[in-house]
Amino acid sequence: MEKVSAFNAMSCVLFLFSLFFFSLWFGFSEAQLPIPARIDGFVYRKAPVWGRSVVVEAFLDPLCPDSRDSWPPLKQAISYYSSARVAVVAHPFPLPYHSNAFTACRSLHIANKLNASSTFPLLELFFKYQEKYYNAPTYRLSRASITGDFVNLAATVVGENSLPALKSGFNDSQTDNAARISFKYGCSRGVTGTPFFFVNGMQLQDSGEPLDYKNWRSILDHLYYAMVSVGTPSLTFMVALDTGSDLFWLPCDCSSCAPTSSASYGLSSFYSPNMSLTSQRVPCGNDFCEHQNECSETTQCPYKITYVSAGTSSSGFLVEDVLYLTTEDARPEIVEAQIVFGCGQVQTGSFLDAAAPNGLLGLGMEKISVPSILASKGLTSDSFSMCFGHDGFGRISFGDQGSSDQEETPLYVNQLHPTYNITITGISVENSSLNLDISTFFDTGTSFTYLADPAYSFLTETFDAQVQLNRYATDSRIPFEYCYSMSSNDTKFHAPNLSFTTEGGSLFPVSEPGIVISIQQHEYIYCLAVVRSNKLNIIGQNFMTGLRVVFDRERKILGWKPFNCYDVEESSSLTVNSHNSSVLSPLPKSYTPEATRESGNGTEITTQLTPSLSHSSQSHLNCFKPAILAYAFLALAIL
Repeated sequence: MEKVSAFNAMSCVLFLFSLFFFSLWFGFSEAQLPIPARIDGFVYRKAPVWGRSVVVEAFLDPLCPDSRDSWPPLKQAISYYSSARVAVVAHPFPLPYHSNAFTACRSLHIANKLNASSTFPLLELFFKYQEKYYNAPTYRLSRASITGDFVNLAATVVGENSLPALKSGFNDSQTDNAARISFKYGCSRGVTGTPFFFVNGMQLQDSGEPLDYKNWRSILDHLYYAMVSVGTPSLTFMVALDTGSDLFWLPCDCSSCAPTSSASYGLSSFYSPNMSLTSQRVPCGNDFCEHQNECSETTQCPYKITYVSAGTSSSGFLVEDVLYLTTEDARPEIVEAQIVFGCGQVQTGSFLDAAAPNGLLGLGMEKISVPSILASKGLTSDSFSMCFGHDGFGRISFGDQGSSDQEETPLYVNQLHPTYNITITGISVENSSLNLDISTFFDTGTSFTYLADPAYSFLTETFDAQVQLNRYATDSRIPFEYCYSMSSNDTKFHAPNLSFTTEGGSLFPVSEPGIVISIQQHEYIYCLAVVRSNKLNIIGQNFMTGLRVVFDRERKILGWKPFNCYDVEESSSLTVNSHNSSVLSPLPKSYTPEATRESGNGTEITTQLTPSLSHSSQSHLNCFKPAILAYAFLALAIL
């Protein structure tokens, strides 16, 4: 990665400091150019951007060798997905020590103004002929000569008849201002060199280095993430949401966190107990300490969690600190919840490949999980819901026990490994059905759904019999057995109706059983996103799309209903006695949270993952600070 000098780095200091308690703003004088309020740059493939599942922002200098090397693998990775899943925005960021970078960036703005479809072809031409214009070869050339070359280069993609307009573009103050604004926009985002990447507004861990195709594919994968704010002063972390595990842990005092070579981790956030005024280390004798045989009463409590994904673990020690919650009603209030979580010093396996950008929020049934702690403190009832929107956004609401019109089925707790297990008694695909009796658990930390026979064979073969498209040949890059070629005119795939019958007779509908994958430019396939399993049956987050799923641990009920995740609905909340990845599921443990049911209304803590469009009369608590759920795409092996 090429970086700006110390002097230029200082010029990139953010003009906006979003401090969680002070909200200090420092503005520029009116004489200077404004920084775009939300977005500056060029959209690849003309796709609408905000509202897409994944938005990759690439800050590139057209005359930077590292930027040049970073573009082909990113372009290849993006072509793997449809534009409905992943969008790319390229931001021109001219580094001041590249003599002609500003002129090249200005050329991009001029070309984009004349013909938006020519912008990326021109960027690629700058990369192709970069050595001709990279510093030394142009020292003896006049600025007018270089500008003329850039005009001629742009004309090859904009059109030869555009030469007069391209030339006049360099006399237009608007294009000059546009290039300057692009640079200021990058500075306002903390960009210090190129290439520099953000995914859904989050600085990429490996930002600054050209990533290969494999790296990009591992980053752009299916997992749900949310923003959490912890400590005093507070720091923000982007964490994976996982109902298949219990401990909430953050990268902390790292000896092996991803990436160890970068000064920035996610949001440039490392947690350190010594840097938080409200942090306390959990002693060995604490009830939350499971490894008391490995420490003494006066020392801190260690932890280590080993996950099913091969070689994947997190280890460190336990701490207690403040998790910040804010009410969502007309008069927002800050609520501080003391939470025990892991100071994750060492991560291995999938966590080093972006499966947990800034940690993992375990939502399991053990007493150390965040829902259990909130319930034990009397802040919420012992229940929560997660809503999975069709557009990749959603919400998680702690204390939500759903509504009277939801479908329900009993939850069964395996004492050796407490998970959210239900019994499925039937599968229906269109007019075909199969009666069976299988135990299945719901895991948001699993990207796709895994089924063992006979469920897998019946579902996939019956589904296949209903599809009129040609089967796509088996591809080792794709974990799914049943994929279908789509014509270039197909914009949607009309999947057969699919549902599960659960114990008690309630139907669990599956609205999006598959995904569309871009194999190469203008070639797409539709895959039934179900993976064959040897033993475990797991409903992954893809089968929960379009539903609000309620994990009611207090009543031992799993509930669901079709839901618009942007809405807030009246729901029942019951208090508890305050005294008392890719399956990323931990090894079995032995205890479950205790809860007692009482009458009355509890407090519902809502993690709003996109701004809500309506409000109920209930008070909601919002714990994930910009309230954005990032949706990413990674298929990790689970068996």
